[in-house]
Amino acid sequence: MAKRFYENVAVEADGTGHVVKLDGRVLKTPGKMALRFARKNHANLVAAEWQAQGEDILPNSMPCTRMMNVACEQTPTRRSELVKEFRAYTSTDLLCYRSHNPKDLAARQEKNWQPILDYVADSHGIALATTTGIKAVEQPKKSLNNAADYAQTQDDTDLTLLLHFTASLGSAVLALSIMERRLHIDTAFALSRLDEIFQNERWGADDEAVENNRSSLNELSLMAQLIEE
Repeated sequence: MAKRFYENVAVEADGTGHVVKLDGRVLKTPGKMALRFARKNHANLVAAEWQAQGEDILPNSMPCTRMMNVACEQTPTRRSELVKEFRAYTSTDLLCYRSHNPKDLAARQEKNWQPILDYVADSHGIALATTTGIKAVEQPKKSLNNAADYAQTQDDTDLTLLLHFTASLGSAVLALSIMERRLHIDTAFALSRLDEIFQNERWGADDEAVENNRSSLNELSLMAQLIEE
């Protein structure tokens, strides 16, 4: 665990955007790249995380910094891979796999998930089929290509966020809806845990699982601040 080695944190314009400075020195990524921000809001969020550190620097308490490090260091050279990954997630999206029984769970899935699928179909041409079977449903190639096109249009920061939300929620559709500000992160998280919530209502919740979900949602909520208003 590293000790805090700085006193002052500042955000400054540098001609190519903004940088965060610790005692006058530009903040760098773990790979020693200068961390530059195209959006001042991003620099402010990262600066706030560094300012909030106590005697010890706790990386797990700085989700925006971690996300921006990835966007700066890794995403630029992995864009095509990440676009393919988003396409693959779309082909097996959580919201497309429904329960047949119990009927009240199936009804809840239809009521809460279908409007989100309708939204991405209408607004982005990503029309996805649903199934109650155990076999994977084959999705229209055009829809998957449209999903890939959407990912490709994102800048490095937004593509990084898009893939992180997708992996965390198990749903490209929910992640896209967050990025488009169609869904608040709290709502999207609850929708991704709809089956779990249903079971908890019937049989009671596991304390450890509840705490894990609370921690995950808190981190995702902090990262969601990086989405430009």
